[in-house]
Amino acid sequence: MRSAAINSGFLLLGALFAARLALAGSEALTNDEQVTGLFLQSCMAYQGNAEGLRKWADGSRLHPLPDKVQDRFLNGLPGVVYDASNEPGKLVVVSNDDGTCSVVTEEADPGAVVSALERDLRDAGITFQKVSEKQDPLENALTHRIYDITHGDRTWSILVSTAGGEHGGQAMLTTSR
Repeated sequence: MRSAAINSGFLLLGALFAARLALAGSEALTNDEQVTGLFLQSCMAYQGNAEGLRKWADGSRLHPLPDKVQDRFLNGLPGVVYDASNEPGKLVVVSNDDGTCSVVTEEADPGAVVSALERDLRDAGITFQKVSEKQDPLENALTHRIYDITHGDRTWSILVSTAGGEHGGQAMLTTSR
């Protein structure tokens, strides 16, 4: 019963994202908004539920990437990587067998991704608190932000890793228990 109530709450996330798409009209969503919207619809909605996420991905017509490409995202861990690319940019959903989930994009404005994510969480009524933000000790261009999330009686963490650079940036948003 608890799971059904939480999943229905995340259906609201999908509805909010769909409404944002409709309101955008002739203005397409930016890739920053696309990555956060996809993250809410996939990783957040199915947090810890790899089987449910994969059923959603199949139903959303996301296709697994070729094995050699999946290996680059999975780093030796078991899972499935889906291509979710669209007009604004390349996006992937990484579904690890342990329920960890990430959305990755190769083109993002780090500040815009963080702003879009925090706005989307507020709009969905999800309680969040940034607990840390620091530069990666091995890669100065990489920043990691950790958020604690509470929705209903569930709590978990989000890791938002962004990298800026001369030619734009990249982002990876990850849920974990």
